[in-house]
Amino acid sequence: MEQVRVLRESAREKAQALVWPGRRSEHFRALPPPPLERWLAPAGAAAAPAARHGWQLQEQGMDGVDARFLDALQPAERAALFEGLPKPDDDRAAPFAWAHRALCTGGLRLSVAAGAAPTVLHLQHGATSAAEAPMLVVDVQEGAQLVLLETHTQADVAEGISQNLVAHIRLARGSHMQHLRVVTPAAADRIAHHVHVALAADAHYAQALACVGSSYHLQRNTVALQGKGAESRHAGLVLTAGKALDYQMYGDLQVAHTRHQVETLTLASGNAKTVANAYARIAPGADEADVFQRLNGVALQGRPHMQLRPHLEILHDAVKAVHGATWGMLPEDALFYARQRGLDEPTARSLIIEGMARAALSRCLGDTMQQHDSPLLQWLDGPWLHDAVERQWGVLEEPARG
Repeated sequence: MEQVRVLRESAREKAQALVWPGRRSEHFRALPPPPLERWLAPAGAAAAPAARHGWQLQEQGMDGVDARFLDALQPAERAALFEGLPKPDDDRAAPFAWAHRALCTGGLRLSVAAGAAPTVLHLQHGATSAAEAPMLVVDVQEGAQLVLLETHTQADVAEGISQNLVAHIRLARGSHMQHLRVVTPAAADRIAHHVHVALAADAHYAQALACVGSSYHLQRNTVALQGKGAESRHAGLVLTAGKALDYQMYGDLQVAHTRHQVETLTLASGNAKTVANAYARIAPGADEADVFQRLNGVALQGRPHMQLRPHLEILHDAVKAVHGATWGMLPEDALFYARQRGLDEPTARSLIIEGMARAALSRCLGDTMQQHDSPLLQWLDGPWLHDAVERQWGVLEEPARG
């Protein structure tokens, strides 16, 4: 235990020594996070990990799945939890990473082996304390196929919680993963999720994210395409009424014949503040690398503040790269035709919003959505999307123009 205490204190000191992201930071200036102290337990406070550290695993067949719930307050288990993971990089988010290591009390490591059929898992996480640092590591072995539904819900606590989550997802050669992440914080919560993905040759990864705003909400994804033929697809659906959400995507195409696709849809109203920041780097020598970025924002009511920032750094000639951003209101023609079917305006608006959101997520998840028994399709057909729209906006009124 003394060894762990020293490690945690060292991580705290490193976090405190770094410049906390703020308005002078290129990546965080639009929505600066709450101060470091919000993401740490008081110095010297005793840590009391909850059972399974807030994670619950529901499976449809666990053949070939190794799940380990590890206690980061025990030296051997902490070493196993962090084994093989890179130390925090010297980048703008490094203070978050060191703060995570200072507070982390445990996490879950999953390893998925190849089988005759795709492995389907449902992973749920609920907050266990006012300030916490959950940990998730997923290793998809060579040739394996994984379908993962990951959901995060929080209790509605008046003062909110601070949750600084780190996830590492590593796909071996020829493996495939379809990943639906659903994050539904309470209005007062402070959320920072950092998802790091590494893809070997011919690995394919698709992540669809559905999330709602809160007092502070960061979704930061980094994807390293490290092997020839690696491909990643990402869709971010942001729903926020008068709250904040910062979606950041960083793609690093390190070798030839890699593909990286990002599409975001931000639906905002009131005085919401949102950022969609997509950055992709194509390394020297990355022949036939392919990048596509499309960022969309729709103002539903009021005067929300949206920043849509596609960005490319291209260090090679023989590549394909497309990026763009559009901002506007709900399409008037779609509203007109919906009204022609006898729908009142609030119902028509709600159906259009749900249809746009569903289309963005479905495009990312691809072939899975054609399977009637797909858990991801079942989730999309379920009540979450409709309920989220209702919770955020209720009955939508005619937006103000001017």
